[in-house]
Amino acid sequence: MDENKLGVMEGRFAELIWASAPISTGNLVKACQDAFGWKRTTTYTMLKRLCQRGIFQNDNGTVVVLMPKADFHRRQSEQFVADTFGGSLPAFIAAFTRGKTLSDKEADEIQRLIDNSRQKNKEG
Repeated sequence: MDENKLGVMEGRFAELIWASAPISTGNLVKACQDAFGWKRTTTYTMLKRLCQRGIFQNDNGTVVVLMPKADFHRRQSEQFVADTFGGSLPAFIAAFTRGKTLSDKEADEIQRLIDNSRQKNKEG
């Protein structure tokens, strides 16, 4: 099982937890019933899967976040670039922008990210 990938329902479930945590398991069961029509057992099965991946923890009936959403998405992105582009960020950016024109705002944001990364490299 690839811990950096979530199925569609796993992703929706994770989003619900990230938006609500910490949340009691009772409230999570109710939220999943309302949002997805799930039974209690389905919620607990899905929770167990994501806890085994180290994303969340069921701490005595309270679900807490172990891996923030931003960290999870960073890991997903890194894995995608590694698997698809041999870990080359420039190759990813070239493929992503091929046939697409960046707006000035997008280009400025990318340049800001590059400048920040260069500054961090100089500092540390």
